[in-house]
Amino acid sequence: RDLSSLSPGDTSVLAGLYGPAEAKISKELPDRAALEVLLRPKVGLPGVLERSREQLLRQTCEAVVLGVLHPRTAISLVLQVLSDAGSLLSCCLNAACMALLDAGLPLAALFCGVTCALQPDGTILLDPTARQEQESRAILTFAIASSDRKVLMATTKGSCSVEEVSDSPGGVWGVGFTHRGPHRTLLVQMQQCLAAAQRAADTIFQFYRDSVRRRYSKS
Repeated sequence: RDLSSLSPGDTSVLAGLYGPAEAKISKELPDRAALEVLLRPKVGLPGVLERSREQLLRQTCEAVVLGVLHPRTAISLVLQVLSDAGSLLSCCLNAACMALLDAGLPLAALFCGVTCALQPDGTILLDPTARQEQESRAILTFAIASSDRKVLMATTKGSCSVEEVSDSPGGVWGVGFTHRGPHRTLLVQMQQCLAAAQRAADTIFQFYRDSVRRRYSKS
């Protein structure tokens, strides 16, 4: 078992990773490890929102974990929300990556989560608080890989929706709008959110490196 905690601002998440361990026959996969992600709210039982976020977290982790090196095993990642003052999903992503890293699991790359808030006036806020999220036109959360800053996952909440994030240079987005008038303006704003998130990822990856260095430093 390996435990990691992350507290950016006033949002705090505790991550516990268990495995690779023997998998139940019903969950065993012959060619790779079976990865399970559980998200526990601060109070009460998990609901629809937690289940949806569990799927996003699992898909992101599966994109980087080299599960083929541990076939027929089970890996469980449990995320316990201690406090939520905004940008919770990105905090969960970062806590998940640190737990994978601390556990020494083989990874194709690291990843980090970044949340952007698109304000009504077009201003972009990174790592918004809960109040700023409520006042925003849209909330966008990205999972970004350390290799080439590739987008592993993107999700939105608000007055716009992302259909896909392409892998083309510059991170050009495909969204459910035409490219005329205000729709094109929104597309540009969303592209700016992605660019800001990719820049912010550099700081988070440096934080990972510093954390590992401090943990394993002989001094």
